[in-house]
Amino acid sequence: MWSQIQLTPESVVPLYKQLFERIRDRILMGELTDGTRIPATRELAGLIGLNRTTVSAAYELLEREGLIRGHVGRGSFVDHPARASAFAADPYPPPITIQTQFPARTGEIISFATSCPAAEMFPIEEFRRTIAEVTASDDLARILQLGSPLGYEPLREYLRSRLFESGDLSAADDILITSGCQQAQDLLIRTLIQPGDLALLEDPVYPGLREALHRAGARLAGIPVTSAGLDLAEVSRILQRERAKLIFVTPTFQNPTGATLPQAARAELIRLAAARGVAIVENDIYSTLRYEGEPIPSIKQMAPGAEIVQLGSFSKVAFPGLRVGWIAAPRRMIEACAAGKQWMDLHSDHLSQAVLLRFAETGRLDAHRRQVVAAGAGKLSAALSACDDHLPRGSSFTRPSGGMSLWVRLPEPLDSSALLRQAEEQGVGYLPGRYFAVGRPEQGSLRLSFAGLDAGRIREGIAILGGLFDRELRRERQGGYAHQATAMV
Repeated sequence: MWSQIQLTPESVVPLYKQLFERIRDRILMGELTDGTRIPATRELAGLIGLNRTTVSAAYELLEREGLIRGHVGRGSFVDHPARASAFAADPYPPPITIQTQFPARTGEIISFATSCPAAEMFPIEEFRRTIAEVTASDDLARILQLGSPLGYEPLREYLRSRLFESGDLSAADDILITSGCQQAQDLLIRTLIQPGDLALLEDPVYPGLREALHRAGARLAGIPVTSAGLDLAEVSRILQRERAKLIFVTPTFQNPTGATLPQAARAELIRLAAARGVAIVENDIYSTLRYEGEPIPSIKQMAPGAEIVQLGSFSKVAFPGLRVGWIAAPRRMIEACAAGKQWMDLHSDHLSQAVLLRFAETGRLDAHRRQVVAAGAGKLSAALSACDDHLPRGSSFTRPSGGMSLWVRLPEPLDSSALLRQAEEQGVGYLPGRYFAVGRPEQGSLRLSFAGLDAGRIREGIAILGGLFDRELRRERQGGYAHQATAMV
């Protein structure tokens, strides 16, 4: 069976990644059962005509996913026991969990792991007043009734007006309300992607997007993210070789790097996509969190009437637990997504939509956003200055002008995954770069999300991390670096 594995050398998906996916699929579908011996790298390389290094890279990914296990002197074996479940087979691996419950010197862990607003800044009294006004309104019966899969019509009308005024909506576009940006991405993928379709996305990228594409059977081409955003030379190279279905991009304060695509680069991306007939999906949920500098027009603003989908959300500036986002796209795409959403959940929760609409119409949302932006500027400044002061020599990090996160690259040979357990034992959490990788991860990278912490905790946490990283780097240079088990599962 091993000699029957077919790869596509001309594909933009690297051969090691293709091999990983072929073996992974056979394990998850039960064709390779727990305990089955996997051929040695040299043996499999000879069977399918690959370089041994390519096979080793595929095996490394399989081991990281917990699908195979190597035994010294015996070889590698499938390590995927059947689970007690009502289902015959589970086609997907378990979700990655982030361990954050470790003792901290201050009594609570300083977590840079989650990209969300600080709960301490929620305007609770204004929110209570808003709920009271909504539940006291004459429209309450309609709010509590079933409605259209397109969403609560008064909120759709409010967003149409705001987005049309900003240039993010054209006469040929419409809006669909979703249960957050994650559902918006999933709905688009379910509607527009067929198994085998090629999707271009940033690398590193928000893992929820990557996993939704994986589950849809898409082929993924990760585009490196530089300090100036997406590597457009790589986009051009791929589009010249293959037909892509969608390009996913977060052009402003990208998650996880914080990078922003300059206006000229946005224009070039629009040109490349239009020349090849590829739709762009623009995730625009961070652009309202600009702390300095002039805003850059969105991709949708720059190409009215083009095949561009824009995703928006209230979550990053208001209340993430309410799960209200939207898709702004050409009307035919919205109609197709609405048909899919009807079978998914009928429609997003009306009460959350009505409350957020009232919160926006009264001016409370804009007032809250101004406070969030003012606080965010201080938090970002604290994070950047702390990185300057405490990270070991040879480190590099992005310097965004907004958003919620920045991206750190530690000097070699430090491994952010291996050091996570030690960091958490010292009271600080973060996400290693491998969590966001599309291709091979950078072992020394990590994301620091600062929005949920105050400036003092940011400085304290980065100082602790800097001390840990510096000590481990010195130990390595003295020949005594000991890798710790990763906390990513």
